[in-house]
Amino acid sequence: MAPDDPRWMKAAIALSERGRGRTAPNPNVGCIIVRDGKVIGRGWTQPGGRPHAEALAIDAAGDIGGATVYATLEPCAHVSARGPACADLLAEARPARVVIAIGDPDSRTNGAGVARLEAAGITVACGVESDAARRAMSGFLTRQSLHRPHVTLKLATSLDGRIAMADGSSQWITGEAARAHAHLERARTDMILVGRGTLETDAPRLDVRLPGLEDRSPRRAVLGHGAAPDGWLALDRPEAVAGLSDVDHLFVEGGAGAAAAFLQTDMVDRVLLYRAPIIIGQGPSAIGAIGLTNLADAQGRWNLTDTRQLGSDRLDVYERARS
Repeated sequence: MAPDDPRWMKAAIALSERGRGRTAPNPNVGCIIVRDGKVIGRGWTQPGGRPHAEALAIDAAGDIGGATVYATLEPCAHVSARGPACADLLAEARPARVVIAIGDPDSRTNGAGVARLEAAGITVACGVESDAARRAMSGFLTRQSLHRPHVTLKLATSLDGRIAMADGSSQWITGEAARAHAHLERARTDMILVGRGTLETDAPRLDVRLPGLEDRSPRRAVLGHGAAPDGWLALDRPEAVAGLSDVDHLFVEGGAGAAAAFLQTDMVDRVLLYRAPIIIGQGPSAIGAIGLTNLADAQGRWNLTDTRQLGSDRLDVYERARS
């Protein structure tokens, strides 16, 4: 590994985040091409999954002879009707090195991309900033390993875990900065879901109201029996999300019943816990019953991966500990 490899791979991962929530069923890949310490090409997977990041970066750079290519995922090795294999494009362009964050678990590539590059005489290095790349492409990787979308559960509570007052008043528990962050998270998902009770009580818009990101509003779904409003999708149970082949990132935003349903089926991969510095006392809690009968079963299931202050509110991010 060269000394600058982590730096450039972090930049490629940042680019990959631009496509998050818009590329399913393809992964949101980022790619940067560097020569003599300068970026000569860059790209990220475009909406709908094409063009691929590597193809865009090569087109932007032109001649990449002697350069180093940083790709957040192993370049694909299969030819598609929608475009050529990125491993073939790179082999033909002949950079000096290709640095890859993680291998592609898709059976059509899974090592074949690396083998094709090495067969062309290109030096390949793997595993640079792999943990960060896995988080950035968590939707694609969860789909590959668990055959369902990556599920984020958003909770906005008081210090004592309440989501509203006893009379149902809930706007606003958290402040403007926390709400803006939640809208940014919405923009990074394919679909946002609430329970039927939340839909009927609050009539939420579930759109993205951040300047410049209004077109990133995700599709909307409601959990529960019965018909869905126009423009919404109705799902009768959490497991139904596995059938949504074009959804890799699902954002569960409310309410307590929907949160409990996804937790009880062990389908929550990430929790965003926004906490306001207020104490409400009596009022509805953030999560309903999840079928827990032994306190020991609740231990060791969540890892704190990030924490930050958003105005007067605190955000803690937890990821599900899975083998």
